[in-house]
Amino acid sequence: MKRSVLVGAGLLTLAPFLTVVQPAQAAVSCAVTYAVAGSWQNGFQGGLTVKNTGDALSAWTLTFSFPNGQTVSQGWSGVWSTGSSSVTVKNEAWNGSLPSGGTVTPGFIGTGSGANSTPTSFALNGVTCGGGSSSTTTTTTTRPTSTTTITSTTRPTTTTTRPVTTTTTRTTTSTTTTTGTTTTSTTPATGVLGQVHTAGRVADNGSSVQYTWPGVYFEGRFRGTGVGLVLNDSSNDYDVMVDGAAYATLRAPGSTTYWVSGLSNAEHTVRLAKRTENHWGVANFGGLVPVSGGAILSKPAARSRQIEFIGDSFTAGYGNRSTSHECSATGGINPNSDADQTFGALTARGLNADYQLIAWSGLGMVRNYGGQNTDASIRAYYPQTLGPLYNSTVWNTSGWKPQLVVVGLGINDFSTALNSNEKWASQAALVADWKSTYQGFLDTLRSRYGSNTVIVVSTTSYGSSTFVSAATQVVADRKAAGDSRVALWDYSNAGLDFLGCDWHPSAKDEVLLSGSLNSLISTLPLSW
Repeated sequence: MKRSVLVGAGLLTLAPFLTVVQPAQAAVSCAVTYAVAGSWQNGFQGGLTVKNTGDALSAWTLTFSFPNGQTVSQGWSGVWSTGSSSVTVKNEAWNGSLPSGGTVTPGFIGTGSGANSTPTSFALNGVTCGGGSSSTTTTTTTRPTSTTTITSTTRPTTTTTRPVTTTTTRTTTSTTTTTGTTTTSTTPATGVLGQVHTAGRVADNGSSVQYTWPGVYFEGRFRGTGVGLVLNDSSNDYDVMVDGAAYATLRAPGSTTYWVSGLSNAEHTVRLAKRTENHWGVANFGGLVPVSGGAILSKPAARSRQIEFIGDSFTAGYGNRSTSHECSATGGINPNSDADQTFGALTARGLNADYQLIAWSGLGMVRNYGGQNTDASIRAYYPQTLGPLYNSTVWNTSGWKPQLVVVGLGINDFSTALNSNEKWASQAALVADWKSTYQGFLDTLRSRYGSNTVIVVSTTSYGSSTFVSAATQVVADRKAAGDSRVALWDYSNAGLDFLGCDWHPSAKDEVLLSGSLNSLISTLPLSW
C-alpha cells in the first residue's frame, strides 16, 4: 500500500520504509613539497611531491598560483594547464588513484623573468593543503668545500664522506715496459678530457665538463688504493664501477669529491655513468684526483665501434629499476631509473661499442605525450650539446661517426587521443605529418653521418598499432627511394612485462629488448 503526501500543488508518492542515503564525501587532507631542481635564463624546472594525508582518492586536481607571474610551458605525471600563473594539474589516467598516505610527483618546465618565488598555497580537490615545504637547487660551476653522503650498492653498511679538494694538481702517468725494466713518466693532463674517455656530448671547460643527456659516462685509469671523483650535480644519480664491478650509487651528490677507497695498491679502472634525466639542469664533472702516493694513468682508448640511440622514455630508461607500475612509494622516478642499464647501453657494451643516448621522456617526432607543448621538439634539441639550455652549442661531431643509429620515436605521438586544440584535424593528418617529418629526420641523419651508417627505425604496438604501420611504411618508402641501409625493428612481441614506473619497460624487459636488438644487428650489413 502506498502513502501520498500533498506538497504545495503537487502530489509526491513515497514508497514505504524508503531510506535515502547521501554518498559519503572523502575527507581531503594533503601536504605539498615544492622544489626547483635547476634554473636558467627565463626558465626553470620544478617538481611537486603531493602527499594524501586524508582519505583515499579516485581522482585528484591540484591548484596553485605563482607569485611572480611564472607560467608552466610543459609538464609530466599530470595534465597541466599552461600559459597562466594560476596553475591546475589533474591526474593522468594511470595515476588518479591516490591512497591514504600515497604520493604523486608531477613535474614541469616553467618560464618567467625576474624573481622566481615559491608558491605559498596549494589546494587538492579544492581543499587547502598544509604541512609541506619548499626547496631550491641552484646549479653552478664552482665547487665550494662540502661533504656528501653516498649510498653504496655493494657496501650497505659503509658510508664514505670526504671533503671537497679545492686545489688539485692532475697528472697522467704512462708506463713503458722493456726487458727487465719498467720506466714510469708523469706528464700534466690536459683538463678533464685528458684524464678520462667519454663518447658523450659534453661541453669542455678545461677544469670541468658539462652535460645534460642521460647515460653520459666517463672512464679512467689510476694507480693506488683509491681515487676521487669531482662532481657538481644536485639533480642526477650516478653509477660508479671499479674494475668492471658495481661499486656505489650516488644519489644527487651535489658539489663534492666522492672517494673510492680501500683498494689494493695497484692499477685499476673506474667508470662513472649518469643514470637519470634532467635536461634543464646542467651537470658538472671535474675529473679524477689521485690519493696520496697514487697517480692518474693514461685514459682508456676510444672504441672503434659507435652506436647512437635516439628516442623517448623507453630509450632513456625511465623507471626501469622499479618492480611495480606505481613507484612513488619507492622514491619516485629518479631513484628507479637507470640509463646505464637500458637496452641501448646493454647492447653497446655487449658489442664493445661506445654509445650515446639522445633521449627525452615524453617527446615524440611531431607530437609529445598528450599533445603537450609540441614546440618542445626532440628534433630541435637533437643537434645540441646541452639540449635545451640557453648556453648550448651545436654538438661537434668530430670523432663521432656511428656505424649504427637506432631511432625510437613514435610512442608519444600516437599513444594518446588528439585534443580539439591541436593542429591535426584527424588521426590520418597526424600520421601523414609524422611520416613526412620522419623522412626529413632520416635525411638529417644521412647528411650528418653519411651513406654507410645503418639506421634502425624501431617500433612497437604499445599504446597504438598506428605506430607500427606508420613506421613500417617509412622504412618501405625509404628503401623504395634507394636507401638500402635502413631497417625496421618491431619489438611488439618481445614478451615485455612493462613493470617499470608508469608502465614502462622493467630491468628484465631491458635485457629482452637488448637480445631482440642484437638478433637484428647480427643480420645488418655493418662495416665494423
